[in-house]
Amino acid sequence: MTNTATQRCAHKIVIEAKDFLIPSDTPGIELRIRNKRLAATEPFGADRTLLLIHGATFPSESLFDVPLGGVSFMDDLAKHGYDVYALDVRGYGGSTRPAEMDQPADQNAPIVRTETAVRDLGSAVDHLLKTLYLSSINLLGMSWGGTVAGAYTSQNNDKIAKLILVAPQWLSATPAPIDKGGALGAYRVIPVPEMKERWLSAAPEHKRADLLPEGWFEQWASATIATDPSSAAQDTQTIRAPSGAVLDIRKYWTAGKPFYDPGEITSPTLLVHAEWDIDAPIDITLEFFKTLTGARFKQWVEIGEGTHMVLLEKNRGRTFSAILNFLEEEDAPV
Repeated sequence: MTNTATQRCAHKIVIEAKDFLIPSDTPGIELRIRNKRLAATEPFGADRTLLLIHGATFPSESLFDVPLGGVSFMDDLAKHGYDVYALDVRGYGGSTRPAEMDQPADQNAPIVRTETAVRDLGSAVDHLLKTLYLSSINLLGMSWGGTVAGAYTSQNNDKIAKLILVAPQWLSATPAPIDKGGALGAYRVIPVPEMKERWLSAAPEHKRADLLPEGWFEQWASATIATDPSSAAQDTQTIRAPSGAVLDIRKYWTAGKPFYDPGEITSPTLLVHAEWDIDAPIDITLEFFKTLTGARFKQWVEIGEGTHMVLLEKNRGRTFSAILNFLEEEDAPV
């Protein structure tokens, strides 16, 4: 299935948008990929092709393609001449929901573990390489998506030209904010309107009022709720998210057991972190950065006055610029 549309940005730039499904490695499970690029553009090379993967709670559309202030992250990348794709792992967004998500959450064990997401990412990468006639692409992962992207790259460096990790997971001696404790069902139900208080609470109290420009949270919340057809149809103001990533926090990240070895990543790597990120605190992120011992080169960018959701906040433009600068650097240091 393929849905194609065009949109006009400022200065009459025309962006072509397309959604399509690809098979996963599991019969009956399809993965939704969204694509945005400038219309009527010649084929793109590996250096101008980028795949995005979301975190543990919100799908790619929610994180990368809500047009806050008139432009989304995907729009900005397309406007700068990138052929940009965003993957929904199974159980998220427009991808197939496993059967367990049609049952009460407490009737099944957590689904969509990190290893499953790595396989889904592999299906997406291989599909793009084959259909675009490329030998490699760029890859960006946010939060849990950074773990998925990092683990995949550590095993497939030849397929990833450059790697960008926004607030990736790493070892922690304390429980992660996403883990509320107690028994885990197959999936979690997230009341989206209630996210605003948690979101803003990461910032100093005197800085919260202007972290999200007026109307941005409401626009984001509406778009996010719409990504879960079941919740949207019932007007519950919630979305469902698989619990596998939370179980892996317990099994790996807070148990002192890395899911993968970042030292096996050789692709050039950019680490993006925001000052007020309580989900990936700066001390933990620094320890992760030190493990990137095999990357041909690595770079850290710290965004001031931002939280874990910096791609959707007032300083998102600075984040976009840092990512674009890394992608457009032609001569990698040796």
